[in-house]
Amino acid sequence: MAARRGKPDLPPLMLSRFEEMGFDLSQFVPALLRPPSQTFRINTLKAEREQVLKSLSYLEPEPVGWNDLVFRVKGRLKLGNLLEHFLGLIYAQDSSSTIPVTVLDPQPDEEILDMAAAPGSKATQIAAAMANTGLLVANDVSPKRIPSLTANLDRSGVLNTVVTRLPGQAYGHIAAERFDRVLIDAPCSSEGTLSRSLKALEIWSKSAIKRLSATQRNLILSAYYCLKPGGVMVYSTCTFAPEENEGTVSHLLDKFPDAIVEPTDLEGLKTQPGFSEWRGEEFNPAVKNILRLFPHEHDGEGFCVARITKPKR
Repeated sequence: MAARRGKPDLPPLMLSRFEEMGFDLSQFVPALLRPPSQTFRINTLKAEREQVLKSLSYLEPEPVGWNDLVFRVKGRLKLGNLLEHFLGLIYAQDSSSTIPVTVLDPQPDEEILDMAAAPGSKATQIAAAMANTGLLVANDVSPKRIPSLTANLDRSGVLNTVVTRLPGQAYGHIAAERFDRVLIDAPCSSEGTLSRSLKALEIWSKSAIKRLSATQRNLILSAYYCLKPGGVMVYSTCTFAPEENEGTVSHLLDKFPDAIVEPTDLEGLKTQPGFSEWRGEEFNPAVKNILRLFPHEHDGEGFCVARITKPKR
């Protein structure tokens, strides 16, 4: 891949799409490719907050603001190499990646499904919020990703979790209205993660977005079927493509007009609302309540998060 000044050249089609989304490329692209600050989440299943902060005080951890267990650190030391990470006291995790579970707000003694759980960053965050009570089903369809999921659950001291390997679409049939909460951190085109890995560029294309969007629409319907009346689900991606975000949520609302996309506001976090339309397609007005994160406005990867509730009967 050609590079300019040590940076990759993004595909012209990707750049033109970013312009259509309203981004100033002179600000957006450098921010997209610039590694964000390193962050970690304290694992309360194994450690006390103050204990970890004292142990890592030499890194000068600073709270992100919207979650009192997530901290930024200075420098480029790899957090995944720290003893505290190996012991499961912390989880090295991009700050944006912690937001879907923060928005989901898991509670003790609930039954929760993480539909696409590997490698486990969000599943371990859910289990900690549940204080190892209730039941967490951590599912992933990929046999290659299950070992990393189970390893991270073990390292984090998770005890309330069952690991399954099923297509996420199957859960809507086999576990209808079973779960209090569902997380679907959907497979996506990963445009928001280019600062961490350029692997997304290898598979990125217009056809890939179309294919992923079709999969996401099936997954979000399955997740909604799984919810008990009054239950809460979060749909999230680490991409900017409206087809994979507003388009997917709009598809759910077309099928279930009574589904509620809740407004979400996290203290100290600059976000943008969902797009109202894309290339002539007008989305359901409720998608304005989607939470969008852009790297030129937020020290973290690009993300999109929607909190959706199923009305009580």
